[in-house]
Amino acid sequence: MKDSDLHMSEDLANTGKGNLFMIFGEPDIAILETEDEHFQVEIKGVDVFDPRSGKIRSHGPDGIACWFIDTDYNEESFFVRHAYFPGTKDPYKALKQTLKAEIDVESWLTLNKTVSRPFSKPQSGRIAVKVINHLGDEVIKVHRL
Repeated sequence: MKDSDLHMSEDLANTGKGNLFMIFGEPDIAILETEDEHFQVEIKGVDVFDPRSGKIRSHGPDGIACWFIDTDYNEESFFVRHAYFPGTKDPYKALKQTLKAEIDVESWLTLNKTVSRPFSKPQSGRIAVKVINHLGDEVIKVHRL
């Protein structure tokens, strides 16, 4: 693929009809090993290629609406085993409004993080991290442990 193939903003102009194109990017993560031989994931940000502008949109953790970890990824399907909601706006308030219910603050704080809870080494040897930004762009990264 040539670099010019990635610059297709003219082709994606608003025609009034739906355009099909693929967003791609990669989460910026760090894999941390704990003293008791468990692992944690730290989400540092996300980069997403915008085919309309031909540029990379980079965001730190504040630009992430939610992120998920499949702690034993089998390369066939993504199973959410950990879910986190670090967003900059008040995600706690938004979740309360959406659910129309009170949420235990202590429980919420376990989900409002950029570093995951510890987990064991996966049997498959792989984890996958899925990140969704505030624009709805979704990217995934598979990491071998």
